[in-house]
Amino acid sequence: MKKVVAFLLAIVTACSIGAFATGCSDDAILVQTNAFFAPFEYYDGSEIVGVDVDIMEKVGEKMGKEVKFQDGDFGIIIQTVSEGKTADVGAAGLTITDERKEYVDFSIPYYTSVQYVIWDEADTSFTTQKAADGTTEIVLWENLKGKKIGVQIDTTGNIYVAGEINKDEGFDGVLYDSGATVSTQENAQFAVEAMYSALDLDCVVVDKLPAEYLVANTKNHQLKCAALYYDAETATEEQYAICVTPGKTELLDAINSVLEEMIENNEIDKLVQKHLGLTENN
Repeated sequence: MKKVVAFLLAIVTACSIGAFATGCSDDAILVQTNAFFAPFEYYDGSEIVGVDVDIMEKVGEKMGKEVKFQDGDFGIIIQTVSEGKTADVGAAGLTITDERKEYVDFSIPYYTSVQYVIWDEADTSFTTQKAADGTTEIVLWENLKGKKIGVQIDTTGNIYVAGEINKDEGFDGVLYDSGATVSTQENAQFAVEAMYSALDLDCVVVDKLPAEYLVANTKNHQLKCAALYYDAETATEEQYAICVTPGKTELLDAINSVLEEMIENNEIDKLVQKHLGLTENN
């Protein structure tokens, strides 16, 4: 059955961010992000890099403005950008939802993702199968019953897992009354680390590319990941976009123009491959 999920996103109170000026500058584009979501944004030493950073640098070039990235909690991005006082733009692998549209203006979608589940390779309680396409390796939600599940707070992974555990409106309640629990962490990397801490989590639910990045780059542990499906045909699909302060039409138009050109030239996929370390960084 086709799954239609109404995302109910709580907008948390934004904290003050000392690195930004009190008001947004006409000479710079101020971008709020959460730099623990590789390959879209992550730290290379002390520098924030990633797919979203490269996209916004092109926007800056187009508008003749400097682009400044500020790292902060994922949960503050929507409200911070909505207020427009310390950030003009939110770029953090943000999923478009109707709830978020009430607070910010979104660009055109530039990437389609699905939720993935990460688990320790030695844990044989996780079983995979092929999706209806015959090639995609998947884990069914049913397999998460009774599990201690880690998520990044305020992300769609958080919303999906909590929704299925609590049987919220718009969800099937696959994990309802199954003993499954959700543990919210500051970012997906911390959630993976919590699998090996006193929290002893069984798995982590996060978007596809961050999951693959974490599996490839987590040292000292052998991890596996697979797409999280409701049945062989139904993934947890979502679309990423960049958000801007309502009313900033010129900025939104510039972002859309850059994205349209990059999508047409297949540049987004090339950036993804580059930041996953699958191609040369040139």
